[in-house]
Amino acid sequence: MRVLNERFETEHPREIVRWALEGSGSKRVALASAFQAEGTAVMHMASELRPGVRVLFLDTGFHFEETLAHKRRVAEMLGLDVVDLRGRYTPATQAEKFGPRLYETAPDRCCDINKVLPMLEALRELDAWVTAYRRDSSPTRAQGMFVDSYELEPDRWMVKVNPMAAWRREDTLRYLEEYGLPHNPLYDVGYAAIGCAPCSRARFQGENEREGRWAGLSKWECGIHEIGGGSEPQPQP
Repeated sequence: MRVLNERFETEHPREIVRWALEGSGSKRVALASAFQAEGTAVMHMASELRPGVRVLFLDTGFHFEETLAHKRRVAEMLGLDVVDLRGRYTPATQAEKFGPRLYETAPDRCCDINKVLPMLEALRELDAWVTAYRRDSSPTRAQGMFVDSYELEPDRWMVKVNPMAAWRREDTLRYLEEYGLPHNPLYDVGYAAIGCAPCSRARFQGENEREGRWAGLSKWECGIHEIGGGSEPQPQP
């Protein structure tokens, strides 16, 4: 892995995507995307190499309508095979079982239910997955590698590929412009990192890119990039 990561420091993300799809030796590979700018760039690169490439999308039930419309547009434009991953609960049944506004009262539990567990289930069917996170988007991602191998579960190993790790936000936006690719319209009104609607707001001047997520909480990640297990959360007393 060390040799690969050193090599990829100077490679275009397209070549890292190519390695993931064609050179990694992983037979079952999918992309994972929330259809943000970075994800759109990766999906475009992958679709040119593998038409109909599979994309995993966490359909939490809490997305902005703008995100869902953008997802449909990009999927059609690039000919993607989008698989919607859903947890055991809808927003309504989640509120019934765990109490209202779980995303405020217990945000880690909400992410576990709607993101971590559905993604873990999907990853069990794969050998490798490709993400679109960038090192400069948050302190939690600053040391991210291009390629990582980790134990998904006991004796079950997984390869994770991050082609966009070294790119900056301006590189991504330049790529979208160069290839005439659309972006989520929420970027145009100040959003920088777009997740579930209740947990995302526009970024204030001077803030880190992901400070609009879970604002006011000491939380930077939903948990899918730390997957190595998971357990069914328990109802609130």
